[in-house]
Amino acid sequence: MATLLLKKSYQLSNLKEVNFNDLWGSRGVFTTMRMVGKPPKLILLKPHLENLIKSTKKYGIRKNNLKSIIKDLINKNTLYKGSDNLFRIALNKKLISVSIRKRPKPKSNFNLLLFKYKRVEPNYKNLYYKKILAKLSKVDSTKFDIALVANDKILETGTSNLVFVKNGKIFSPKKNCYFGNTLKFISKKIKINFKDISIKSIYDYDEIILIGSGKGVTSVSKINELKWKRRKSNCYTRLNKIYNSLV
Repeated sequence: MATLLLKKSYQLSNLKEVNFNDLWGSRGVFTTMRMVGKPPKLILLKPHLENLIKSTKKYGIRKNNLKSIIKDLINKNTLYKGSDNLFRIALNKKLISVSIRKRPKPKSNFNLLLFKYKRVEPNYKNLYYKKILAKLSKVDSTKFDIALVANDKILETGTSNLVFVKNGKIFSPKKNCYFGNTLKFISKKIKINFKDISIKSIYDYDEIILIGSGKGVTSVSKINELKWKRRKSNCYTRLNKIYNSLV
């Protein structure tokens, strides 16, 4: 597992600091933002906060002025002088936890591994992640991610959204996955077609690309289990340019 550069937990009722709890596996929600520069800047902070607050209502997490409280905790805990990190905030009905870890930079020979699993309530960034974390802990996150597969359809990875490129057109799974903030941002800049992506159709695609806070825009080199290999990288170059306008 990643080494945490900062880790703090607070009681939601009175904001008193308590022993750190990452909250994985509990009924609650989280969001992860990329933190760059000095002083640090959180990428897509506003939509991350909006989605987080929206999700708290689904999971029955209620607190007056919750958005302001979260903003204050972010301001209080983003003083770490790193150049490229990931800031995570998670909460359930009892606790709110913040942590910072170094962002693993994906390598050019990035691979996907298949994992037959669909996240619980995948439309939300909830904390039911223990099976995924157990899988991810066994691989080098700079070289691998796991592609979640259910009913012979590829959904998302353990960390990111996926897009698939065919004849210059971009496609992304339309259901049973979380529509992340980075993908939302990019979809406003370039057309993305949402449809089911079956395992059988994978060979039709020239490029497969991860899009998310941690991975940024990462081109997949191959999927050994399917004997799929990247044939082009034109779309990756375009999407990465859009993403870099944020960073």
